[in-house]
Amino acid sequence: MISPADLVAVLAIAGAVALAVALAGAVALAAVRRRPIAAGLAVLVLTVVGAGAAATVATGLAMFLSAHDLRVLLVVVVVAAAVGTAGAALLARRLVAAVRDVAAVARSLADEEPVAVPAGPLPAELRALAGDLVTAADRLAAARERERALEGSRRELVGWVSHDLRTPLAGLRAMAEALEDGVVAEPSEVADYHRRIRVETDRLTAMVDDLFELSRLHAGTLRLTPVPTVLSDVVSDAVAAARPVARARGVHLVGRIEDDAARLLSAASLSRVLSNLVSNAVRHTQAGGTVTVEGGAAESWVWVAVSDECGGIPEADLPRVFEVGFRGNRARSPGDGGGGGLGLSIARGLVEAAGGSVEVANVDNGCRFTVRLAAPAAAAVALAPAAD
Repeated sequence: MISPADLVAVLAIAGAVALAVALAGAVALAAVRRRPIAAGLAVLVLTVVGAGAAATVATGLAMFLSAHDLRVLLVVVVVAAAVGTAGAALLARRLVAAVRDVAAVARSLADEEPVAVPAGPLPAELRALAGDLVTAADRLAAARERERALEGSRRELVGWVSHDLRTPLAGLRAMAEALEDGVVAEPSEVADYHRRIRVETDRLTAMVDDLFELSRLHAGTLRLTPVPTVLSDVVSDAVAAARPVARARGVHLVGRIEDDAARLLSAASLSRVLSNLVSNAVRHTQAGGTVTVEGGAAESWVWVAVSDECGGIPEADLPRVFEVGFRGNRARSPGDGGGGGLGLSIARGLVEAAGGSVEVANVDNGCRFTVRLAAPAAAAVALAPAAD
């Protein structure tokens, strides 16, 4: 039986030798830290195996074993070191292969190529890392797609706005030159030219205002001020403002509210949304058609819907209705009151800035735009009668 003193001596010898080998291994690891991971794993395996073997041999020599026992010990140490090194090398090789698989995923991500989690076996940490890379690749692909779509819409917007601005500017210049050169001298004609100049100026001003508001929405700088608002007031104001245009186009305009207790936030923004939706509906409804504005409440949100008789929107165009500058396949110029194709984009931006949603769907002989906004907790108030 080994005595306490001998045990302490053995532990001291084994610990000192193993520590010396471990320190040498640490220095070697530091030297290869910028080398491939296989070099670091090789140094680590040799350090661990070498520390155990050296400690065993040093302890055996210190215990003054017989020559026979020492040879047996050395054989055991060599066999154990060889088996341990081979096993560790095999495991290290698999780990290096797994790391290379994950690195291949990362390279595919950097090259914008399709990526997927490697099919082979991976350690849990590397499989989680590969999954994160695949998720990042999907998000980057979606972001690139959105960026391409936005860039395409920007180019379309620039083209449409350039066309829409060029036409009224050319008209303004022609009318100004006619007045300046005295081509138009009759007081009635001069007054008509002044009126047309003012109309075109107002149209240009509205387009510039739309562009400014759209830029604020895209930049995220628009801040909506919470203002409790009676739903029927907003609807009746929107209907009243659009009625002269609707009457001039021979369109019947109807407004009604199903729930008089509903309240909304940000009255000015909601009024702008409804104005854009109603103007769009009136513009696309033929003479003799009807545009209906409805509203009500359902649980924790309120809704407002604008239905028209435009004949419906092609299914292929429905997903693009709210895109900047999109005006469908039918080309229009500012002369038809079409504007710059920004009204629906602004409406969606204002609704989303208020935390709501807006959607469009085809209905019988037309389409229906529905706006939903969260209804704040507020006491019911008496509302003005809905427009009819």
